[in-house]
Amino acid sequence: MTQTDFTAGAVPVEDHEKGVGEESLAPQQTRIMDPWSYLFAWLGGCVSIGTFTIGSGLVGTLNLLQTFVAIAIGCTVIGVALMINGRAGHKYGIPFMVQARSAFGFSGTRLPALVRSVPAIVWFGFQSWIGAGALNLVSETMFGYSNIWVFFIGFQFLQIGLSVLGFHGIKWLENIGSVFIIGSLVYMFFSVISKYGTEISENLVNVDGTWGAPFWGATMLFLGIYSTMMLNVSDYSRELRHEVGSVRQVVIYANSILPATLFMGLIGLMVSGATGQVDPIKVFSSAVDNKLLLVVTLLFIAFAQVTTNILNNVVPPAYALMDIFKLNFRTSAVVVGLLAFCTFPWMLVRDESAAGLSLFIQTYSAFLGPIFAILVVDYYIIRKQTLNLGHLYDETGPYRGFNPAAVIATVIGVVAALIFSGISWYASLVPAGVSYWLLMQYLPAARRFRD
Repeated sequence: MTQTDFTAGAVPVEDHEKGVGEESLAPQQTRIMDPWSYLFAWLGGCVSIGTFTIGSGLVGTLNLLQTFVAIAIGCTVIGVALMINGRAGHKYGIPFMVQARSAFGFSGTRLPALVRSVPAIVWFGFQSWIGAGALNLVSETMFGYSNIWVFFIGFQFLQIGLSVLGFHGIKWLENIGSVFIIGSLVYMFFSVISKYGTEISENLVNVDGTWGAPFWGATMLFLGIYSTMMLNVSDYSRELRHEVGSVRQVVIYANSILPATLFMGLIGLMVSGATGQVDPIKVFSSAVDNKLLLVVTLLFIAFAQVTTNILNNVVPPAYALMDIFKLNFRTSAVVVGLLAFCTFPWMLVRDESAAGLSLFIQTYSAFLGPIFAILVVDYYIIRKQTLNLGHLYDETGPYRGFNPAAVIATVIGVVAALIFSGISWYASLVPAGVSYWLLMQYLPAARRFRD
């Protein structure tokens, strides 16, 4: 039985294993993800065409070694940050929307929900268009039929259908797809080196690049691709078995995110540096000469968009809709899929859009960084890793309304981030975290949020 009374301090409890598509905001007791399933889920969820585009955008700024190091630094920060912010979800089985209530309040959580959901829906549309383009090229290559709009609409509804299966569907989809994804990434990487080795050596290896501000800005961009997941990591860690400790979690995150990001980022840099192309479909179609291998590569691109979208771009905004509008998960997942149609993704894949995507990442990272800092300070310093579940599920309790300390600290962090826009996520952390701690200590209106 699942208790669902969220009022009067009652704590809803999931005391049975959820069925397919039966997602809930209640504390999750039965965990369906073992360490391997969790690793495969993150691996499949991190093969982002956005990473490819970021790599493409670094041509002429960084050389191959500098890009490699920038990705490694970004992914190391990601792994540690995911573990830190995911502790609350792993310990208590609560999702991000519930975790944020202690810092922002029941009404105040709409701010982090909006900040997290908008990038997710935009990336959902962008990656769906890329996947549809891959399927369209497969059809054109094999059957001579080409209609990108038919494939886009069909591909989007396929993903909507898969997303309503919830974490049970995510688990089997990611487990099955990880081997295919790893093999395809390795194949594409070495195919690119084989075909464009001379151009890569001339344009990316034997150039100076820079270790200055653009290099650190690049680490932020690769980190920024996943800064959304750093915010809502509790949505995933609540499904991970209790016995998996903090160190092991960092290892899982590193061994899933780093390989996928390295392959996709470096492939984007190398191919764009050699050919000048930014559109990944055009890139891969020019890099692969064998017709069968081209089809396999394009199918990989399409499949990778499914695994990434369902894990990273459906669950967070769906949980936000569940919390704010009291919808069930399946309805929320359908709404998210339909909203992705409205992001005009065909405008984002143009060659001239690469710089715009980088700006988009910098901008939303300016908002995500402060919220991440506030959640970490709230859980580790204010609450000392002990949450009052009764208050988290009591809409009329001390967390009612919004916490002005969190809102003010978010604004302070965003201002700092926009001033230092090239490293917006980094720049926002200390101002937001310190100001939140001070406001929680001395702002009278925040007193009731201190347990």
